[in-house]
Amino acid sequence: MLKEFQEFISKGNVMDLAVGVIIGAAFGRIVDSLVNDIIMPIVGAIFGGLDFNNYFFGLSSNVHSGTLAEAKKEGAVFAYGSFITVVLNFLILAFIIFLMVKAVNNLRRRLEAEKPAPAAAPPPADVQLLTEIRDLLASR
Repeated sequence: MLKEFQEFISKGNVMDLAVGVIIGAAFGRIVDSLVNDIIMPIVGAIFGGLDFNNYFFGLSSNVHSGTLAEAKKEGAVFAYGSFITVVLNFLILAFIIFLMVKAVNNLRRRLEAEKPAPAAAPPPADVQLLTEIRDLLASR
């Protein structure tokens, strides 16, 4: 069982998956920063200084605060502004991945178009021999 596990781990697919997960996590942080630090402030400025992260409904009568962090300390809140931010994160990430996949597909198509067409394989020896016989008979 240990030997099978070592074979499984040493295969390239497992390592590729691990690298993809690590890079994906780092890329997710970049997208989070892009949304939270660049896009959401611009959207907030366009809509009159709105901060989507502080949009919430208090689910308890004890919640009277104006900011989400303080409201969470007071009781249960329905933080739909944070949800909007996360959805925006997802859409941006999905669009970037779409562009990356599209670029890779275009590159593959371009490389396949540049490949020379495979040469036709010579006919089998028996077909070649029959063709020669036919040609000889036709010339008589």
